[in-house]
Order: sequence, then C-alpha cells, then structure tokens
Amino acid sequence: MKTLKIAIQKSGRLNEKSVELLKNCGLNFENYKSSLISPVSNFPLEILFLRDDDIPEYVQDGIADLGIVGENVIEETEVKVSYLQRLGFGKCSLKIAVPNNNSIESVAQLHGKSIATTYPVILGKYLKAQGITSDIRTISGSVEISPGLGLSDAICDLVSTGGTLKSNGLKPFADVMSSEAVLIGSKGSESNDLVQELIQRIQSVLRAKETKYVVLNVERKNLKAVIALLPGVKSPSVVPLAEGDWVAVHTVIPERDFWDRISQLKQAGAQGIVVMPIEKIIL
Repeated sequence: MKTLKIAIQKSGRLNEKSVELLKNCGLNFENYKSSLISPVSNFPLEILFLRDDDIPEYVQDGIADLGIVGENVIEETEVKVSYLQRLGFGKCSLKIAVPNNNSIESVAQLHGKSIATTYPVILGKYLKAQGITSDIRTISGSVEISPGLGLSDAICDLVSTGGTLKSNGLKPFADVMSSEAVLIGSKGSESNDLVQELIQRIQSVLRAKETKYVVLNVERKNLKAVIALLPGVKSPSVVPLAEGDWVAVHTVIPERDFWDRISQLKQAGAQGIVVMPIEKIIL
C-alpha cells in the first residue's frame, strides 16, 4: 500500500492547528518540531513540514498528495490543485489599509497610488476587476511600515484581529478576499481510498467541533414539544426513567444554535440539561 504524504506549515499561524487536527484524527507522530518529515505510526502517511508558500506547488507537482494551507497562498501561487475540505481555522481577510491621517476613503482613490504588499497577484487581479491602475510594490516581510517610511501610499496585507494595523497607525477600508485553511489534493487524489479515509476522519472531527451532546429530562406530556426542538443527527434518543412520567432525551445541538436552543428547551419543560463536548461524529 502506497504511503500518502501530506504537507503542512512548519511554523507560523497554521502549524499548531494543523498538528492538532491531525492528532485529533487519531494519527500518531512525533518530532514535528525538529524534523522536516515525520512518519505516522498507525496510518500509511508521512507529514512534510514546509514553508507555507511551498505547499501548493508540492501538491500540484505530486510530491505531496495532500496539503493544509491558507486559501490566500493558493490564490497567490496560482497552482492547479483540488479543494477537498475547508477546515474552519486560520480565518483572516486580505485588506487594503491606509494611514489614519490619509484622505483615501474609497477603492477608486487608489488609482495612480502605490500599494505595498506580499500578495501582488491577488491584489493585481482585484484592482484590474475594479478598473484601477496602481503601482504595486512587492515587499517581503512586514508591509505595515511601508507608508511610514514613504515607500507606499497604502498596503494590502492579511488581517486577523486588526491589532497590527492599529499599532502601526493604519486603518483598513477595502476587503480584497477572505481566507481560511483548506485541505488540498493533487489532481486525481480524490479517488484514492486512503485519501477518502483521511477526509472522513477530518470531517468527523470538524463535525464534533460544531456540535454539543445534550442529555435532558422531560415529562412525557412535554416530550413532543422538546423533540421538535431537537432534530439530532437523525432523531433524538428517548430513554424511560424510573419515574414513569419522565424520560431522558439524548441528542446533539449545533454550536451556533446552542444558547438559543437551550433557552427554548427550558421553556418547553426540559430539566436537568447536561451539555458535553463531542470528540468525533462519524456519519
């Protein structure tokens, strides 16, 4: 059986979450802090630790079967890979920002201005779509200091919390693209049985993060109203209690609906509500 290879970031904002995801999938590996390649002991997989800019090309060229990388890197490198699964972490936005004392307030005002960025391809496509011609200045490293040094009128950079922009006296005003970590594969990798098994493991972990396991008690007379609020994975499980008029209901609730649904359940007659995290959900 061929051993798969998956490329992830060696260091940086996606490294920790990528390692956590793979370990939550039941994969055992070690020495990822000091090694470029780490074999998985309980699955035919090797993990390659690379610079994020190199991951898409490794996958495109078939050196790695799979990769975990930000969408922004894929768009910037313009590689031909398959998107297999959005992973829900590493979310950020590529934004255009200007100094706080700058009069630029619209994208149209960037015409003829200089913009510093580490993403010239993405920015170039965005400006072209807007019918704007600007002087794109490609900079490797911290672009936030460019306006202060007189190197550019604006910058285009990734923003997560906005703290770095604020500390450098910059204000964002235009969204170029949104990005998150994705699992990518080389062309045709979707048909590989091992790839499908790994994707299934990843999806089970992601589903678990999005849901809560709920156990509650309710009188039979209120059961119908409570069940209407609890669709579950298929349908809630109902278990009789020692008191004949009462039952226990087991189900899952989407994380996004959690607090609203709990309030509704209490109003419908639910008592003794116990909420627990879920490790994995396999459909």
